[in-house]
Amino acid sequence: MDPVQQSFYVLHFKAAFHEKKGTAFQDWFVQIAGHAYGPDFDEVRPYGKQGDLKCDGRLLSAKTVFQSYAPYLMKDTELITKIDEDFQGAVENWKGWIESWIFVHNDARGLPPAVTIQLDGLRKQNPKVHIEVWSEPELLKLAQRMDLTSHQLMFGYAPSLAVVDRLVLNDLVPIIEALSRAKPSVMNPPLTPPSLLKLERNALSTDAAVLLQMGRRKSDLVQTFFLRGPRPDFGEQIAQAFRERYTILKGLGLPADSIFKSFQDYAGGNGDPQRQGAALAVITYFFDACDIFEDPGPMESGS
Repeated sequence: MDPVQQSFYVLHFKAAFHEKKGTAFQDWFVQIAGHAYGPDFDEVRPYGKQGDLKCDGRLLSAKTVFQSYAPYLMKDTELITKIDEDFQGAVENWKGWIESWIFVHNDARGLPPAVTIQLDGLRKQNPKVHIEVWSEPELLKLAQRMDLTSHQLMFGYAPSLAVVDRLVLNDLVPIIEALSRAKPSVMNPPLTPPSLLKLERNALSTDAAVLLQMGRRKSDLVQTFFLRGPRPDFGEQIAQAFRERYTILKGLGLPADSIFKSFQDYAGGNGDPQRQGAALAVITYFFDACDIFEDPGPMESGS
């Protein structure tokens, strides 16, 4: 897996981590663990009156029981009850086997303090069972154990550096023409060049930076298309569509990398690797040439 593929898959992972709730998150975690651990991981599914015996999956070599939880709204009182029931149930159901219990959740902000205190109490009361809490960093590390085939099965195909390098102007035409059909709803402001601090200003990850760096290898083709194109307003029309989409996504409170991933999807980044590479070149062009995402202020840029 080369750096372009790795960065694509990290952004796919982050988007899924934040979007999936309820049983969808549980199923997603079990899939990742299954791919990452292979036969060392046992998936446990609910079955009739038995339920799942308070276990979403087991890591056999470490005698570990996993329990995942991703509600639409995390409330500390409900979470305390949930953790207590799941932990006590797992210890009882897997008595004589369990040595470790891992609670997996997808609230990237962390757990409420009352829940942390509760977990400390459980650790003190149950010294023979190791207790851990996993969220985004631990799950990303787990996902990075997967090989390329597993990533493709989980997240689809991603463009490689070789695919990006082979892109020609004709590969970008369908992407640009599809984007040009978006209808802007306000007057077109002028394009504004970004500063070099734009990545930092928008809190984009190093993975997004890698993809933008790769996209620049072919973003000149986008400029060539607009210069040769029959409609001089093509570029500004697409830029405005990106701006409007950015405003909506920013208003939803999405992390910067999730917004970047949404731009990839919007630009047709869910197609084959060649089309994804072309979409990346288009996004990079507009990142550099217009005001999708936010430019740093004069104080940040030193001007």
